[in-house]
Amino acid sequence: MAYGTDNLAQGPAMSLETAERALLAGAAIVEQEIENGLDILGTGEMGIGNTTPSAAIAAVLTGQDPADIVGRGTGLDEAGVSHKADIVARALQINRPDRNKALDVLAKVGGFEIAGLTGAILAAAAHGKPVMIDGFISTAAAMIAVGLAPKLQPYLISAHHSQERGHGVMLDWLNLVPLLDLHMRLGEGAGAALGMSMADAACKVLQNMATFAEAAVSGKEA
Repeated sequence: MAYGTDNLAQGPAMSLETAERALLAGAAIVEQEIENGLDILGTGEMGIGNTTPSAAIAAVLTGQDPADIVGRGTGLDEAGVSHKADIVARALQINRPDRNKALDVLAKVGGFEIAGLTGAILAAAAHGKPVMIDGFISTAAAMIAVGLAPKLQPYLISAHHSQERGHGVMLDWLNLVPLLDLHMRLGEGAGAALGMSMADAACKVLQNMATFAEAAVSGKEA
């Protein structure tokens, strides 16, 4: 797309056309992997600074004050968190993203990785594949995806509750209950990997565990 998005505190992070291209790029990767046998998608990201656009997305869609969403990211002190919240508030004031138009929100205050994750989620759900959502940034992408296609919500599974402030609000908006709460903060997909193991175990229980009748378990005594 480019070497980076524009400064969201000064104007839109990207154009609608660029947001669409980034979204489709993420979808194309999943489409290819589905041909290779993908049966569940785990989302994750790696980067610095991307909790800021994620917090902006969450603030827009949930209607919460940025101060209630913005967290420490990679280790900010309280002064840094306060400054970060001010940046998000300024971005929302300058760009005025329309909470009823998810692509507008993505373009004005999102990031390329969030757009790519959004496209990946949309493609997986379109093929009936479940999506294991990891941390803060992946959850922001899931919010945009649901904003674009509300019917995909049942395909989403929250792997864990992030320590990042505001993540619980985001999960509530998505109506998701996390599988784990291990005080994890980073979002590189480690939580999604753990969640996928749990999903695999659950499927094996459903498919292979004997019923009471099959196991000849005695009935209730009279």
